Parts: sequence; structure tokens; C-alpha cells
Amino acid sequence: MTARSKRVPVADHASDTELWRRAAVGDQDAFATLFERHVQAVWNHAYRLTGSWPVAEDLASATFLTAWRKRAEVTLVHESALPWLYTVAGNLARTEHRSSARRLRLVRKAEPPADVSDHADSVVDRVSAGDRLRELAAAVARLPTAQRRVVELCLLGELPVPDAAVLLGLAESSVRSHLSRARARLRTELEETR
Repeated sequence: MTARSKRVPVADHASDTELWRRAAVGDQDAFATLFERHVQAVWNHAYRLTGSWPVAEDLASATFLTAWRKRAEVTLVHESALPWLYTVAGNLARTEHRSSARRLRLVRKAEPPADVSDHADSVVDRVSAGDRLRELAAAVARLPTAQRRVVELCLLGELPVPDAAVLLGLAESSVRSHLSRARARLRTELEETR
């Protein structure tokens, strides 16, 4: 009998907690089921954070690679792996944002001054949905840490306020307060860029 045939089949209806427990002891099939169950949600979250399809794909892959490596250390919130996966994706997105900013600064130092662009080009660029999403991602990145984490989990990750409160170790009222302040700040900042 091979090692693979000794495994208990993974049921699609098994809870994340059960699947994670099995993955923690090396059950690759259980982890594959978790991956299939949550990869689209993690990719969507990464896309909302970055505004870039290829970066979102890289972040989703890196999120699950991190999940596999740390599977024995993970504590699930309300028996769902999504809050933890969203947190990992958010951390990776912030790291990617900082790396991109460093690369951009280096490129700007190396480039000669750019010509003044045509006004029509800038109008077309600003109308682009991708540009607007990147503006939002940048505005979210500039929020204070507590507000940014709440926005990433509740607005971008669509996680319910009670789950975000448990994950962040805050009272629900604090999460709602951070969310309200962040919405007001984002609304003001994004209206100024129009």
C-alpha cells in the first residue's frame, strides 16, 4: 500500500478547521481542497489591493505558499481560513507596494526629465478603471495602520465586522469607528483627485 492510498479522502463539505488540521500534519489533498475553495477570493482581494492582475496572481500564489509553510501555526477565526489568508495577502501587498515604490524611485533617478504630456492623454488615463483602482489602492495604503487593516478586511475583503474584530483583537465598535473614519478620509482624498 502506498502512502497516497493510506490517506482518507477529502470531502468538499469538510470545514476549513478540519481541512487545516489535516493539512497541518501533511495532508496535501486537504490543503488542495482549501486552495480550491479560497483561491478566487484571495485573488480578488489581492486585485482590489493592487489594481493589477499579474500582481494579484503573484500575491495569491505567495499567500498559499505562506499558508502551506505556516499551516501548523495558523489559528482560524470562526472556522474560516479566509480572514487569515486575507491578512497574509494584505501583508504581501504592502511589501509589494513598498518594493514597487523603491523601484520607481530608482527608475526616476535614472530617467531624463519627461516631456510634458498632452492634456488629452492624461484625461484618457484618468478615466481608465485600472488607474482608478490603483488610486484607491494607493489611498488605502496611506491610511493609518488601524484604519488600513479594517478597510482591507471589511471593505476590500468583504469580511463581516464581527470577524474582523476577532481577527484584529478589537471591539466591534472600534472596528466600525475605524471603518467610518477611513471611508470619510478615502472619499475626501479620492474626490480631490478627480
